[in-house]
Amino acid sequence: MGKLERLNSTPTIQDYLGLCKLKVISLIVFTAVVGMLLSTHGMVPLNALIFGILGIGMAAASGAAINHVVDHRIDSIMARTKNRPLPKSCMTQKNALIFAIGLGVLSMLILLVFVNQLTALLTFIALIGYAVIYTMFLKRSTPQNIVWGGAAGAAPPVLGWTAVTGEINQEALLLFLIIFIWTPPHFWALAIRRRKEYAKADIPMLPVTHGVQFTKLHIVLYTIMLFSVTMLPFVVHMSGHIYLAGAVSLGIGFVYYAIKLYYNDSDQLAMKTFGYSIFYLSCLFAFFLIDHYARIFLRGWFT
Repeated sequence: MGKLERLNSTPTIQDYLGLCKLKVISLIVFTAVVGMLLSTHGMVPLNALIFGILGIGMAAASGAAINHVVDHRIDSIMARTKNRPLPKSCMTQKNALIFAIGLGVLSMLILLVFVNQLTALLTFIALIGYAVIYTMFLKRSTPQNIVWGGAAGAAPPVLGWTAVTGEINQEALLLFLIIFIWTPPHFWALAIRRRKEYAKADIPMLPVTHGVQFTKLHIVLYTIMLFSVTMLPFVVHMSGHIYLAGAVSLGIGFVYYAIKLYYNDSDQLAMKTFGYSIFYLSCLFAFFLIDHYARIFLRGWFT
């Protein structure tokens, strides 16, 4: 089927789902749910759980779809993204933008009506932070793009927390800080592997502007910083020994990969480090939950 024929055809549900970056959204929703569950020692209210997940997930999908529209030229150049719906001419940019705006508006309405105003406001700020500030400006202007742009990606556990409690506290901010520090080494590992494509697309990712070895050094520094930050929930008594054991073991693994990557020229190792970083964050937040409910159980057992 030629490009013109595809443009004139009706986009499928699969095409629209392709705009949403479902794998990324699944991790976003998971960390948001962890934020909800950690915010209370009791049951999460059903409306906060269901409509919070819907609103936060749809806002994330809206941001992803806007990213597709803005980056359609870049996506067509890079091997990693050339099979996305817009580069493949599965739909027009207008269709994608209408879909993105519709999702964004609906997500805000759900959060305002069924959750609370604070969660709606913070979700909107995160959406603008990713879709506009990061995608349209930071990504194209500075090699520190992923550092500052990572704030939007670090918001979901805070959004989950506020969906239940209606407020932000120290513990919610610690969850934010962990993802904020995790984001640069996670993405820089991928950027090392895709540096030639970013250079071709004229995107100033750190490996492009400062070189691979400089980027690897910063991956090491950030993973060490991340290891330190993940100790804070235990220090402030937010979490107990189960979480501590998980954070230490996972952190040692991440630092090991970062140091090994620093002394190795293999792009395959960069992708393994990228893969481990996703495993790391998923397991770390799972340890948060296991520790949380174990402590609730033990508290009830001994009282």
